[in-house]
This record gives sequence, structure tokens and C-alpha cells, in this order.
Amino acid sequence: MNDLIETDTPDDIPSDAPLPPGLYIVATPIGNLGDLSPRAASILSRAETIAVEDSRVTAKLLNRIGVKRAMTPYHDHNADKVRPGLIERMGRSAVALVSDAGTPLISDPGYKLVRDARAAGHDVTTIPGPCAAIAALTLAGLPTDRFFFLGFLPSKEKARADAIAEVAAIRATLIFYESGPRLGAMLAALHDSLGNRDAAVVREITKTYEEAVTGTLSALAERYAEQGPKGEIVVVVGPPGEAPVASAADADALLIEALKRLPAAKAAGEVAKATGLPRRDLYVRATALKGED
Repeated sequence: MNDLIETDTPDDIPSDAPLPPGLYIVATPIGNLGDLSPRAASILSRAETIAVEDSRVTAKLLNRIGVKRAMTPYHDHNADKVRPGLIERMGRSAVALVSDAGTPLISDPGYKLVRDARAAGHDVTTIPGPCAAIAALTLAGLPTDRFFFLGFLPSKEKARADAIAEVAAIRATLIFYESGPRLGAMLAALHDSLGNRDAAVVREITKTYEEAVTGTLSALAERYAEQGPKGEIVVVVGPPGEAPVASAADADALLIEALKRLPAAKAAGEVAKATGLPRRDLYVRATALKGED
């Protein structure tokens, strides 16, 4: 990695000076208030307005750092109505965006505020920090080279099964958010669709009762079948194992289907991509199959 380079940023100005106008995306603690960075505290103490998910939650954080600031509720239910006013305000003052916990825009409507702020020509600055999905990934002991964040799955059984099926073949670790009462059914659905992969249930990250319970999906589904644990929960599921090598019969079946739509060369390429078999060998076989018609 490159060496860190210090650069001038809007918060290099004196701590008692107002911030330049624009939008400031501020990550806040996911549990332990000690995780609020000095930079985040500085931004929150100087922003003219703070857009919050729940003012009661953010008030506790602001009280911890001795800050009193105007808070504007901004959440799923009022975002479309409130957003234009916040965009207008950014043209003349600093607006900070926070969620109840962690990094804004992750499973919340904040991205629309960023999009519209940029469209209006306002500066957008991020103040990075805690994120439950990334923290859980570090605790799970599962592959981290590729991961796919999916947030909360649908609550209805069929919609949930369909959502899981869409990602079943992705060769990456999967990260989900979930609540305690839904955890058992969610783990059972993951097992039904994904098989018995390694997984972890991570909860109460950075808090007193933080834990990461690891095991197979079947074991975890059985553990939480009767009652889910309390607290904020992240489920991390390992990637699928190596796919079995396609047999000659499988390859022939795929080629026969592809040849109904494509010439031999393109059919061979399609099947090679699907099976990992050598394209040249598949082309020879596709030509032979065409000659047998």
C-alpha cells in the first residue's frame, strides 16, 4: 500500500470555525461510544444541521461529546419530503448525515441525499468509521477476499427464498443483517437454498456481550430455531465449495441445447464459460454433434 499522505481537508480549519457548506457523511459508533473518531466529533460539533435517523439516538451521542445542534429527522418514511430542504440548506451551510449506528447509506436511504447533493453542485465529504457488516466479516473467520453485502432479506417466505436463490452461485462470502425474532427462519432458509456452508452469527458488536458464534448453517439454524438472541445481528455465510467438473454427458446436453440457438463456435464458448471445460475440445464436440443431426 502507498504511504499515507496528509492533505488539506475542510476540517483542517480551526476547531471553533464553521465548516464550509456541503454534505458531510459521518460514521458513528455501532455500540461502543468510544469508537467515535475525533474527526467525526469535530464535524458534528461544527455542522449547522445534523440529519438523523432517530433524534433520540443521536441526542445520546451528541450529549456524550457535549454538543448541541439542530437535528432534522431523515429516514425511510419522510426522506422524499425532507430531502429538498436539506439540499437547499447545503448551499449555504454544513449539513452532517448520520444513521442510528455505523456508516450512513448502508441499508438506509442516504444515497439519494448524496446523489441529489452532487447534482446540485454541493461538496460531499465522507468521515469514515464503524460499519457492522465489515466488523462482522473480521470476526467471522470466513474468506474476505470477495464478499457480497445483501442487508436485510425479505420477511415473506417466497420472496426471501427467491432473494437467496439469486446469490446462491456467487463465489463470495455473503453478509446479511437480521433481527433476533427472524433469525431462526432466516438461517433455515439459507440452509435450504445454499446447502450446509460454514457461517457465523455475530451480534452486539463492540458492546459488552459481543459474540461470534460459528458453525455450519444447519447447526446454527438448529441453535436458534426456538428463540433468536437479543441485539443487533449480522449473519456471515461462506462461499460455495468448488463446483464439480462437468461430465461428458453434461457437456453434450448443454451443447445440444446451445446449438439450437447458436453456431458451433459460439455454443462452445457459452458451454466453456458455464462448465470451465476447454473451449477447443467443446468446439470439436459441437461440430461432431452438428454433423450427427
